[in-house]
Amino acid sequence: MSHIDTSIEVDVPVRTAYNQWTQFEEFPRFMDGVRQVRQLDERRLEWHAEIGGKEVIWRAEITEQIPDARIAWHSTSGAHNAGVVTFHYLAPSKCRVMLQLAYEPEGIVENVGDALGAAKLRIKGDLERFKQFVEAQGEESGAWRGEVRHSE
Repeated sequence: MSHIDTSIEVDVPVRTAYNQWTQFEEFPRFMDGVRQVRQLDERRLEWHAEIGGKEVIWRAEITEQIPDARIAWHSTSGAHNAGVVTFHYLAPSKCRVMLQLAYEPEGIVENVGDALGAAKLRIKGDLERFKQFVEAQGEESGAWRGEVRHSE
């Protein structure tokens, strides 16, 4: 199991960054290799991506979602992955977005790429593109303010 912990400061309010992150179907606009994300319902997502030159599809379930604070998930099909993204107030128009991800590389290409740090570079690039995306807009393109708790 591999782990990535990274963060980025974003020059928008916490609420704006969080609201934009809840727009999962827009992830292909800033996540490298992600071709499509379909939100099946409030908790379930279907991902289509290219990883190591291979098309992959998996499903994920949101296990916890607290507005302006955190979104946690784990895969329910495909390669094992799980993580949490948290949002931290720094100033009225500045926040920190922190991402923790655990994943299981599959196959020789993914394992070699993982050993060389490709996944960490990709995730850092995704956060940088998220920062550019949300700062350029100046406001979120939508929001889902509902909550998902572990016990549900």
